[in-house]
Amino acid sequence: MQFNLTGKNILLGVTGSISAYKACDIARLFVNAGANVFVVMSPSATKFVSALTFEGLTRHAVLTQESESWASDLNHIEIGKKCDIFVIAPITANSINKLSKGIADNILLQTALAFSRPILIAPSANTQMLQNHYTAGSLKMLAVNEYRIIQPQEKLLACGDVGLGALATPQEIVAQSIQALYNDEFWKDRKVVITGGGTKEKIDEIRYLSNFSSGKMAKALVLALHSKGADICYITSNDSEDLPNDVYIINIESAKELLDYTVDAVRVAKKGKMSKATMNSSEPIRLIQKEPYLFMVSAVSDYTPTFPQEGKLKKSLLGDNWSLELQKTEDILSSINKDGIVTVGFKAEMDSINGLKNAKKLITDKGVDAVCYNLLNNSQSFGTDDNEITFITNQETKPLLKDKKLPLALKILDEVQGLSS
Repeated sequence: MQFNLTGKNILLGVTGSISAYKACDIARLFVNAGANVFVVMSPSATKFVSALTFEGLTRHAVLTQESESWASDLNHIEIGKKCDIFVIAPITANSINKLSKGIADNILLQTALAFSRPILIAPSANTQMLQNHYTAGSLKMLAVNEYRIIQPQEKLLACGDVGLGALATPQEIVAQSIQALYNDEFWKDRKVVITGGGTKEKIDEIRYLSNFSSGKMAKALVLALHSKGADICYITSNDSEDLPNDVYIINIESAKELLDYTVDAVRVAKKGKMSKATMNSSEPIRLIQKEPYLFMVSAVSDYTPTFPQEGKLKKSLLGDNWSLELQKTEDILSSINKDGIVTVGFKAEMDSINGLKNAKKLITDKGVDAVCYNLLNNSQSFGTDDNEITFITNQETKPLLKDKKLPLALKILDEVQGLSS
């Protein structure tokens, strides 16, 4: 899933780290998403990757110590004026320490000092160099001054040591950059719980009952909410690869696990929210937490095996006909205490006559604030990259045009924003 960054101008800074070559992938991801990418390289960075490589990727001249020109906008003052964010990836321990002290002794640091919009830095260095108290102090100082720090990975480093210091993945750097571009005050730091994927009900150790849900719509909502700065807890039975590292992910399988973890996540999301009793009392007033949201996108199994077995059931013992005893699973939407949290249910139907009516009943029967209704044709409707949603509240029924799931998720967020008290 890819955001459309058309119209966005991104300044990419590259310093002299062994991982400088990975900046090529970062530039490519930005360009593929439609952004204009401009590159500035420190003198030591050009020892690892040539400026010509980035010019080929971005189709823009690269700012280096040698190419700086005051006859055009290819200089450390003008290049930043047209850019929305400045992403320095990788940034070395040397550049981190200089940047925190306001030292501008090369073209990249001069550009950073002159840049007035959000700056993101992705460190890449030996573990000891990053954990040295000077570097650690510099990172804290930069964070205090509203630099966004994209945390490095812990893995085998180029020097042969194993530890924290490897550059964050290009996907992670792009995700954090998108959040810097699209940060939304309404969603910023708002606690959101999202459930996704089809549950798996254990028959024995190798068999289970499930459904065709791919979890793609839930994943699109996670990405859309992350781009706006929400504090997300994602409870899923499907893969969670390529999601930003700061999304809190809980992997589940059964409907019972989904219920237990969702109840707990909702409780945590509501913790600290001011009650009406507190507002009307003489007690000291606490800060009001933004009202949390719950998106129930999971496709929950209606039934589960009554007697799940240990080991593997043998076909020779089961015979030619096998009757599997099932019991009804607990209804999650009905079980959750929805006071103090905006709840959005998702309803997939194949009944073109009664489907919409059934979806509307969720508002009255299960007490949700809104329903995203999806009419499916058959099992082939699952796992597609696009979707068509009808957004339902007590006040209106609004069709959202068929679209890719990520743009559709952003449309849904525009609609649910009005539900918060």
